[in-house]
Amino acid sequence: MRSPRPNRVAGVTMAGFHSRSTGSVDVRVVPHPAITLVLEFGNGPLVVDAATGRQQRGNLVAGFLHSAVRVRGENVECVQVRLSPVVARAVLDVSPSELDHTVVALDDLWGQDAARIRQQLGDATSWQHRFALVEALLARRAEREPSVDPEVAWVWERVMVSRGRVRVEDLAAEVGWSRKRLWSRFRSQVGLPPKRAAMLVRFDHAAHRLAAGEDAARVAADSGYVDQSHLHRDVLAFTAVTPATVVSQPWLAVDGIAWAGHGAGGTV
Repeated sequence: MRSPRPNRVAGVTMAGFHSRSTGSVDVRVVPHPAITLVLEFGNGPLVVDAATGRQQRGNLVAGFLHSAVRVRGENVECVQVRLSPVVARAVLDVSPSELDHTVVALDDLWGQDAARIRQQLGDATSWQHRFALVEALLARRAEREPSVDPEVAWVWERVMVSRGRVRVEDLAAEVGWSRKRLWSRFRSQVGLPPKRAAMLVRFDHAAHRLAAGEDAARVAADSGYVDQSHLHRDVLAFTAVTPATVVSQPWLAVDGIAWAGHGAGGTV
């Protein structure tokens, strides 16, 4: 179920997921250019098996992943929230750089807020009500901490709008910073170096197109890869599967395309 309207907090998208099958959900989630919150309220729990071997259950926060992780559970019901790293620190009370390549329990960051929102979501009678509850919580938390430097926010926006097809040197020159200063400030506030962020955004755009059934050679050419082999290497690095396999996988990270046959909605 998609959130029906723009959120009060800029840089936030939400979707509701409900498993209607009698069996368990078992998918791998690929890296995505956002900090992801999973607010579950079903009979689950939802379980995430990280690449490190560590397991997390229940309400979760996933930082910028460097490879796919496994998500599984039965009777899954949850609200997925994707946060731009520009607003993530304000909402979470922790810098995205502290969440790099990891999945943590939301209770460790939010305390009673995590338990309270789980109860409220379970008591709500509609997805619209659940989205409103989450939106109100995010808006309240976002007021408590400052945002990132305006230069860092501008660079992130340029990376997103260009779909990762930017040069770090050019971005640094446009904000009047040295390349070293941009790398340092961007890495500490966003959680990724600028070049890695561009690679992730470019991959995400390509993954969506591959999952939609587009030809890999055309996707490679249009997405800024040197050639199809370059695309192949990036997809393999981020997902551990080939581009040909992407089209048949129920990737949570490619939104409605991934979940079309799995009784769940996509993100806005």
